[in-house]
Amino acid sequence: MQLTLPELSLVLLIGASGSGKSTFARAHFKPTEIVSSDFCRGLVSDDENDQGATKDAFDVLHYIVGKRLAVGRLTVVDATSVQPMARKSLIELARQHHCLPVAIVLNVPEALCQERNSRRPDRDFGPQVVRRQTADLRRSLPRLRAEGLTAVHVLHTPEEIESTTIVREPLWANRSGEHGPFDVIGDVHGCFEELQELLLTLGYDVTVDESGEDRRYHVHNSAGRQLVFVGDLVDRGPGIVETLRLAMDAVADGAALCVPGNHENKLLRKLRGHNVQITHGLAESLAQLDGESPVFRDRVAHFIDSLLVHLVLDDGQLVVAHAGLPERMHGRASARVRDFALYGETTGETDEWGLPVRGNWAADYRGKAIVVYGHTPVAEPEWLNHTINVDSGCVFGGRLTALRYPERELISVPAARVYYESVRPFEAPIQPSEPRSGDLLDVQDVLGRRTISTRLMRGVTIREENAIAALEAMSRFAVDPRWLIHLPPTMSPSETSHQPGLLEHPAEAFAYYRGQGVAEVVCEEKHMGSRAVVVVCRDDATAARRFGMRGDGIGICYTRTGRRFFVDRALEAAFLERIRTAMEASGLWTQLGTDWICLDCELMPWSVKAQALLREQYAAVGAAGLAAYTAATASLAQAVAREMEVHQLAERYGRRAQDMERYAAAYRPYCWPVASLDDLKLAPFHILASEGAVHVDHPHSWHLERIGELCAADDVLLLRTPVKLVDLSDEASEAEATSWWEALTGRGGEGMVVKPREYVAVGPRGLAQPAVKCRGAEYLRIIYGPDYAEPENLERLRRRGLATKRSLALREFALGVEALERFVQREPLYRVHECVFGVLALESEPVDPRL
Repeated sequence: MQLTLPELSLVLLIGASGSGKSTFARAHFKPTEIVSSDFCRGLVSDDENDQGATKDAFDVLHYIVGKRLAVGRLTVVDATSVQPMARKSLIELARQHHCLPVAIVLNVPEALCQERNSRRPDRDFGPQVVRRQTADLRRSLPRLRAEGLTAVHVLHTPEEIESTTIVREPLWANRSGEHGPFDVIGDVHGCFEELQELLLTLGYDVTVDESGEDRRYHVHNSAGRQLVFVGDLVDRGPGIVETLRLAMDAVADGAALCVPGNHENKLLRKLRGHNVQITHGLAESLAQLDGESPVFRDRVAHFIDSLLVHLVLDDGQLVVAHAGLPERMHGRASARVRDFALYGETTGETDEWGLPVRGNWAADYRGKAIVVYGHTPVAEPEWLNHTINVDSGCVFGGRLTALRYPERELISVPAARVYYESVRPFEAPIQPSEPRSGDLLDVQDVLGRRTISTRLMRGVTIREENAIAALEAMSRFAVDPRWLIHLPPTMSPSETSHQPGLLEHPAEAFAYYRGQGVAEVVCEEKHMGSRAVVVVCRDDATAARRFGMRGDGIGICYTRTGRRFFVDRALEAAFLERIRTAMEASGLWTQLGTDWICLDCELMPWSVKAQALLREQYAAVGAAGLAAYTAATASLAQAVAREMEVHQLAERYGRRAQDMERYAAAYRPYCWPVASLDDLKLAPFHILASEGAVHVDHPHSWHLERIGELCAADDVLLLRTPVKLVDLSDEASEAEATSWWEALTGRGGEGMVVKPREYVAVGPRGLAQPAVKCRGAEYLRIIYGPDYAEPENLERLRRRGLATKRSLALREFALGVEALERFVQREPLYRVHECVFGVLALESEPVDPRL
């Protein structure tokens, strides 16, 4: 005997003790799929036969079953379940998780059960127990289906049980093996003229065959694309019959898939003879169908009746349902799933037009699958948390829209006219003060310990305590998170140098990348400024459409911890306008095919961001130190003149006074007065992302060439970064770059950044550092203190550990790239924000800030 079970179901093994349920379960199901009541008794009491532990055992059993069903795992309950009350709670649990409950009944003779139990010393209960269980089972058999079980399979003999095989059948909605590409068309409502125009625009050939008794349509796409209709083909419009005929023929030929809408469901009930109200356009459907033959009307009824209320396509990455579907219902079957897919959910209230107020399920959607739906017409289809409503109200004078999948491209054609007056006008445009519902973030998306999957690293773990610190910083200081699509990673220094008087030197940076198998590196001058991320849009409309920002300008400039760079908003607006103008003048908008851009930059002077740090720390320490050492060295000089034994002390203080003079001078090149925009310098060095692309696939030379074009368009504000390309197999090339570094640092420069020529480099142990900084001796005096270069201090600093810093840099780099890729792929803001928030959380890890 072959038993067919739905691939996602709750299987109840029903039978008296000794009927062979456990043996049957082990023969046909994975050990992890079986939840045994005896095992649960053992969990709570250490004795599988302790009947006093039954209540607690079934609490555990129900908990495990619920967890498995919630994540879509077939589950087998190995318990007697011979009484209706025992089955009722399990059937309710299956319905709660929209799973199909199925029973396999082992209805073997009582004598066989008694004989088996007598051979088991752990079954010392009397024969009356099995007798009672067998009687309960006999009484239950006639009404098992009436209890709500989807299927009941009864096995009567040991031979029948032994010969049984189990076949798992995909759920009807599971069409994961169909990969498209698809063109998902919104509610047609009989707008046949517009449907034909849209199919032509999408690249479909539609031909009509008049040779048979009934006209047939043949729909073909040379690129192998397939249509998917989201329902509501009927009612209201003038071409209902032809729309139905085309859709039915396309589905029959395999050129299309279709889910029913609430209008099809109502039409079917009418065609089946049920009493329904002739409202909301049903009269038009009935009038047009009256002119067709009974055979055609029967065909329509059979077609609607055969449709699945939702489809799960492309390995579960695409879900189509007329009114949408929450993740917990994807691929599942229940009356509630059917109702939601057809009608959506309502709040129980009515609006000012007397129509039901619909719940905004999409605002809370957090699933990975894209959900495409219709049902409620919208003026403009808009992505919201991986969902999109493609009903743009064609029958009401709007447009007929299709979503091209996987391209996520919207194609629309306008309605020829208004065919049906809508009771409620299309959704009004969002006012500037109103955020889009998809732009609202939930604190639960970022709190707690979590692991974030990225393309460059398998998983980046964020600890709970770091998440709390990041939330504090984000909520108090960060810019509007809709702008916050990227935070740059921290940067590790090179390995410690052992050259006399130096803590860092290019040789160690070159050696690191050579060990990673990198052939060429790019050396960039490290500017005396602050890391800045600049987002610029071509116009206000782009800022509104792409970032959801209305009335907040064309972009933003923020720090590497997400804080706004400019307090003066007028200065920021002028700054961004200069960059936008330079983008226009350089032709980069056109060259990159974009209307927005995200740049990784250095903004100078350092004092723009670090004014308080310079004033309260560096300048204060420098002034106090100079005053103290000047007085001390003068006193020691007098003591030496009097021939007192303080020569060594005087020499030491003399060196410290020189160190303090160097310290006081070291930070000064990083500061200058900023009276106007022309006093600022912005040095871009990465084009991080633009529409449709994250530019990590381009080498650094590509970035610097494009940025050179941008800087040439405004050489007052924009500064091109000097670079050297180094061949790591050529000692002369390395020596030339080292000499350049010595010249940079010798004149007070900070140093240089060494990067692999490719933006993303993978070494023998995985992802290589995206960049390594090599700072000059005088700059390090600012970081480590005036006398850090004293031999005893330098020796101590050479023991600094870099492992944590380097790990942090790699994890932040992976998260930063992931955030950009999610944004470019138009993933929901909470998915982008998860990565950005992760970078900020990692910044609170305990790492020496001087590194």
